[in-house]
Amino acid sequence: MPARPPAADRREPASVADRNWAGNVRYRAARRHRPSTVDELRGLVARTDRVRAVGTGHSFNRLGDTTGELVSVAGLPPTVALDRDRGTVTVAAGLRYGDLATWLHAEGYAVTNLASLPHISVAGAVATATHGSGPTNGNLATAVAALELVTADGDLLTVDRADPRFAGMVVNLGALGVVTRVTLDVVPTFGVRQYVRLGLPRDALDAAFDAAYSVSAFTGWRSSRLDQVWLKQRADQPPPLADWLGTTAAEVACHPVLGLPAVNCTAQLGEPGPWHERLPHFRLGFTPSSGDELQSEWHLPRTAAGAALAALDPAATRIAAVLQVCELRTVAADGLWLSPNHERDSVAIHFTWIGDPAAVTPVLAEVEERLAPFAPRPHWGKLFLRNPAATYLRYDDFRALLREFDPAGKFRTEELDRYFPRA
Repeated sequence: MPARPPAADRREPASVADRNWAGNVRYRAARRHRPSTVDELRGLVARTDRVRAVGTGHSFNRLGDTTGELVSVAGLPPTVALDRDRGTVTVAAGLRYGDLATWLHAEGYAVTNLASLPHISVAGAVATATHGSGPTNGNLATAVAALELVTADGDLLTVDRADPRFAGMVVNLGALGVVTRVTLDVVPTFGVRQYVRLGLPRDALDAAFDAAYSVSAFTGWRSSRLDQVWLKQRADQPPPLADWLGTTAAEVACHPVLGLPAVNCTAQLGEPGPWHERLPHFRLGFTPSSGDELQSEWHLPRTAAGAALAALDPAATRIAAVLQVCELRTVAADGLWLSPNHERDSVAIHFTWIGDPAAVTPVLAEVEERLAPFAPRPHWGKLFLRNPAATYLRYDDFRALLREFDPAGKFRTEELDRYFPRA
């Protein structure tokens, strides 16, 4: 039966923000809207020449910016409907993953993976192929079984895996319509223990990636060893050995950025807890940081991890000078056309930079140049400079979807036109 999360979990901003979470993008929309019903949203889309949906604002580029109308779906009823027979849950697009996860766990269910932040919206994370980690875990979009969206003419369309266009519509960058509901696969709830290990030798990274359900390695590019490895293991699995891969065990809780307090991080030191309180790096009830940062991330074939890090080594001093932390994760291959993990198991190299675009941009350009031999695919919601079109096997097929669903360019943006020209 349809249900609502507890009232405490439905807190939302009173209005649509005028800038993104990091503050590096001020939205240029002529007007901002927060409809309270799907019919209100449909009418808005139908009568508007240019419109874009915005989620929780955790993207760092202008892919979702528009000079037309900006619309938030956070005001739509935050409904959740669990189908135990099908093993799915259908949720309002603007619901945050953390709120959904809390509700699901109480019902005895889980999704297989979560991103570092539980604060992001379901539809926004899916549209950009945001991910967690794990050698057999796909990005969050791979759990999508169906989408409901408002198309350019204001119609309400539902598509599922039986539709031959579906694999091109899930990771859609907001370019095919405004998503109103998402149906996700669910599994029985499970427990997780989180351990932090210190000082991993770089040549042991590949073995570390296979050592737990979800693994993240962190480096500041100031040492030949990786600073930390966060192992998120199923609660019924044994802890890592005392001398695991030449590392030592952290004796106190850690923050990914060395020296920062760990109060807003999820519980560590092997303390068992439900999946949704361990798979993210940060707690739902805390703001993970001030937002004074920039982020970039590239996905490469997993087999290229060692060579890619070696290619970046000559730039280590320049990277470290503008870096807060670099995170390394694996993501399983999938069949979604615009997924950075399309048809290849991947290693994701993520950079959290200082909040200074002038200082970061030349380093970002150098990183892209050094990674170019490995066919990098950037995270669509983060900062990148090069057009990644050549690395996507179904690029032309997605352009055809754009022409089919949005021939007049209602959902187009300047940034989207750079990567998917209309001609």
